[in-house]
Amino acid sequence: MTDAVLSIAAATKERGSLRTLNAVSLDLRAGERVALLGHNGAGKTTLMKLILGLTPLTDGRITVDGAAPGSAHARAATAYLPEAVAFHKSLTGREQLALFARLAGVSTAQVGPLLERVGLADAADRRIGTWSKGMRQRLGLAQVLLGRPRVALLDEPTSGLDPISRHELYAIIDELAAEGAAVLIASHALTEVEARTDRIAILSHGDLVANDTLANLSRRAGLPTRLRIRAMPGAADRVAGQTGGARVNGASVEILCAPENKMEELRRLSHLGDLVADIEMTPPGLEDLYRHYAEGGRT
Repeated sequence: MTDAVLSIAAATKERGSLRTLNAVSLDLRAGERVALLGHNGAGKTTLMKLILGLTPLTDGRITVDGAAPGSAHARAATAYLPEAVAFHKSLTGREQLALFARLAGVSTAQVGPLLERVGLADAADRRIGTWSKGMRQRLGLAQVLLGRPRVALLDEPTSGLDPISRHELYAIIDELAAEGAAVLIASHALTEVEARTDRIAILSHGDLVANDTLANLSRRAGLPTRLRIRAMPGAADRVAGQTGGARVNGASVEILCAPENKMEELRRLSHLGDLVADIEMTPPGLEDLYRHYAEGGRT
């Protein structure tokens, strides 16, 4: 991939005899949102620590906006939101964000607008010790937005947020990307990242087992499309017999078919006429693809 803001080439990390990351290569361009998926222990946190320069590489190379992780330029270009954010409980939200702004060398004039942007304007002058977890997570996101970072690393960013707040958070992530930031989102919330990212990267036991768009991953996996036929009352046995499908309850029959055959299958089902009350078609989703690649499938 050319013009990568974040470039990871054959990144390897060993701790004694244990290899926690195995020759992982992954690039992010400006404005790209990439979901980083993997089970606990897959290597997601290790990779983020390497990008941040908190732990050294055993082998390979990482550059952040052309600089080495942990360098002054890389630190200035990178924003990080950990899963468990921690702030000084005695400070107000405004005081804490102003402190972060001064540490980052950016104007404190951003503080008020950023607090409003993440929905904390009304609580800005209350002590953080009185805030909920979701409010602290919003303050962490405001910290990420300081100084227009080139790379944003978000570790489980929706942790502790209600559904409306999650939607608002992803809207802000979209704005970050639109402003040119490369955004890497580590998450277990598969249904969220499925629709809100440009590319999916999956780690399994330290190996990068998938790295592509959702459409391409689905095509390569070749997982079946699921057709569920709701039969008219008393007709389920006839529908199952004529289609070769499996009964899934008292009124429905399920058929699996290759994605490229779904239209042919629908035309075949249309001949059932009045025996059918409804047909639901469900293509493989991100949870199916994640399971496929994490359990041994490869791109």
